[in-house]
Amino acid sequence: MKLPKPAFPQRAATPLLFALVILLVAYAGGSPQRAYGGTDRTFDLGVTPQGRPIEVVQFGDGPRKLVVVGDTHGGPEANTYRLTNELIAHMRANPDQVPPSVRLFFIPSLNPDGLALGSRFDAAGVDLNRNMNTNLDACPENDWRVSVQGARGIVSETGGPYADSQVEARLIRAFLLDAAGAIFIHSNAGLVFPAACEHAPSIALAETYAAAAGYTYSRLWPNYAITGGMHDWAGSLGLASITPELLTGDQSEFPQNLAGLRAVLADAERLLPLPEDGQVAGQTVPAPIFRYWRALGGDERFGPPLEPARTTPTGVSQTFRKARIALRHDQRDTIYYVQPEPIGLLAARDLAYGGAEALAPVPSAPVGQFFPETGHTLQAAFLDFWQRGGGAAVFGLPLAEEFAATTADGQRRVVQYCERAVLAYYAEDGGVRLEPLGERELALDALRAPVAPQSVR
Repeated sequence: MKLPKPAFPQRAATPLLFALVILLVAYAGGSPQRAYGGTDRTFDLGVTPQGRPIEVVQFGDGPRKLVVVGDTHGGPEANTYRLTNELIAHMRANPDQVPPSVRLFFIPSLNPDGLALGSRFDAAGVDLNRNMNTNLDACPENDWRVSVQGARGIVSETGGPYADSQVEARLIRAFLLDAAGAIFIHSNAGLVFPAACEHAPSIALAETYAAAAGYTYSRLWPNYAITGGMHDWAGSLGLASITPELLTGDQSEFPQNLAGLRAVLADAERLLPLPEDGQVAGQTVPAPIFRYWRALGGDERFGPPLEPARTTPTGVSQTFRKARIALRHDQRDTIYYVQPEPIGLLAARDLAYGGAEALAPVPSAPVGQFFPETGHTLQAAFLDFWQRGGGAAVFGLPLAEEFAATTADGQRRVVQYCERAVLAYYAEDGGVRLEPLGERELALDALRAPVAPQSVR
């Protein structure tokens, strides 16, 4: 497949090449990782919009990843923040209580901005436990929406502008891709409930935790409808996921919740099933890549897999029609564990080497987001698609301005190159779609492969 060339002036090829080299080096290096070697490890999952770190503490290094999340609702549920820190202190004093099959993570506060501000919401006024994309399961009643019910059933427009819009929601989404279980601690009702849609692993986890902690087990949250909830999002991807609600709004209830956690750890093999590979279009997709593919848009966004997963020097990758998605072992338990490879950057590199072709430039709009790292701007429909689809973590940064070109379907369209994708604007419906870069890479792989020697006669 022949991709279009952007309207770069010929003299711009050398600066573009320089920028591409810098970006390739940055991608290859990834984020610095510290080897796990002690009884516990502390690191930051990321930072909030107001610059506060979201701290994570790890115990153990087994294959079954269990994540305990405190303080999603900021100041009004500060007792869950204290509880999570007390559980951390206990595990530091008793590391032998984490079985060899488990690696256990605590996030004392997923909403440190709300905690500092004394608010249930994040700094933008969004309820983080109503912001997740819960449209992936078979239960429409919990689907994400803008208008939500919250504390005491009060209805407000706090679900966020779109599903997974908030930084904190995207961070926990990326961190749970390889998890076996998640415990989201809230207050205050004195009960434990699992993910919806009759998810058996979540039900078993909730029943075990509730019985040990002395809380009431409830099949569903009984007081009002929860849409966009983290427990339902996690359950829809196969994680055993529960929400313990503390009985009080001001006490940490440490003994009860320690008992609940210890009961889970003691029966980890049954209660924390390992992530399962997916089956898509006749291909097996490794579990973390499958979860990423599904959570970030599935077939509509990335297309189907075009080949079996392949082992690489850094991990595993698999080519889909519009992307090549990679798992990197050195990034395990970070938000960079699964990401699309920078094949948009490689396509732009080919354009830079090949020179520029005089194509019709697209007039710039007055409003957009400028990226000083690459010197380019995203605007209008491209910016909206880029933001809603996951931003730089999914598509990378823009490598060029908009330009008019012939796309893979043979039509003349406005396109824009990013590090991991080529965006194309469809004027007929106002939408943006990805060009089939995965398909392109497979074709290039075939061209690069050794060929049989010619016969000499």
